[in-house]
Amino acid sequence: MKNRIERINKLIKEKIAEILLKEIFVKDILITVQDVNTTKDLKHAKIKVSVMPFEKSGQILRILKKQTPNIQRILNGVIRIKFVPRINFEIDASEETADRIEEILRKLKN
Repeated sequence: MKNRIERINKLIKEKIAEILLKEIFVKDILITVQDVNTTKDLKHAKIKVSVMPFEKSGQILRILKKQTPNIQRILNGVIRIKFVPRINFEIDASEETADRIEEILRKLKN
C-alpha cells in the first residue's frame, strides 16, 4: 500500500507541476512543487510549493487557492486512477528557514 501512495504522490507532483507551468502566469516568480502527501484513503493530497522570491508566497498561495477548482478539474482529466485526491496547497517554508539560518551563521562568523 505504501508503495502505491508513493507512486501516486510522484504522479500528482509531476502533473501539478505541468499544470502550474501552463495555467498560473505570474511574472518574475518561480513556483516549484516540493512535495505531495496523499492520505492513505486517497481522498486528500497536500501539495507543498516553494515560491521565489519568498516574499510573494502569500500572494501566490491566494492565487493557488482561488484556482484550486480549475487545477483540480484539469488534474482529474489527466490522471487515470479510480479516485483522484482533493488537492490543497501549502507553502513550503523550508527554503526561507534555510536562508535565515545561513544569514545568522554568516553574522556569527563575522
